[in-house]
Amino acid sequence: MRKSGFISLRVIALLFVALLVLASCRPHSTSMGGDNIRPEDNIPTRLTQEEDKIATFENGYPEGFWARNDRGNGHPFNCSFARSNALVANGLLTLSLTESEGKFVGAEYRTVNKFSYGYYSVSMKAAKCPGVISSFFTYTGWPWDEIDIEFLGDDTTRVQFNYYTNGSGGHEYVYNLVFDASEDFHEYGFDWQPNSITWYVDGTPVYRATTDIPSNAGHIMMNLWNVADTNADWAGKFDAEKLPVTAQYQWIGYKSAE
Repeated sequence: MRKSGFISLRVIALLFVALLVLASCRPHSTSMGGDNIRPEDNIPTRLTQEEDKIATFENGYPEGFWARNDRGNGHPFNCSFARSNALVANGLLTLSLTESEGKFVGAEYRTVNKFSYGYYSVSMKAAKCPGVISSFFTYTGWPWDEIDIEFLGDDTTRVQFNYYTNGSGGHEYVYNLVFDASEDFHEYGFDWQPNSITWYVDGTPVYRATTDIPSNAGHIMMNLWNVADTNADWAGKFDAEKLPVTAQYQWIGYKSAE
């Protein structure tokens, strides 16, 4: 009986260890600053209303937006930007990453005006290709404030949230989705307030930052580009053989803070 009891305790201990190992292997979000959403926070759901859509693409190119056409930003960007790679057709904005004469050409689309506190949102489908970033974000210029939603093309079942305040970053947070963002359109957004930024996926709040929040109004922007090889640990090693690749956008929303 003692031997049998000892074996039973040993089996239980082994099962407990196995459960711990399995739990540690489950996909999880990684954080560098900020707080996860907790039920007791009572953060409301948010879905964009028709009256809050500042750009749709059903009637061609919307007013108040323009496409970039230049040599690009330099490192970590490994491409230039061409106006011809930001195409509005069939009710969608399509940003393309292509190759021309051995060089890579991406796309960027942005607002003319700047926007301040409020809820920013987009319906988009991300590009799927290692080393490629598709995005929706705000950017000031100088001083450098920025709030990001970025898809890293090596794994589009995840989305990265980030922000910069006066050029200081280090706030990356990777959220695990329950779908592949390259397969269909979903709504992504962030509610920017003076003391917080709350990111949303399909109307549900999923992550909140409450420290060192940016304060300067910025342009609403979307772009598609490939990273340099030195950034392969971030978005995967760029696979040029998969080009051309695209990210598509159905609409952009903004509702100012009340």
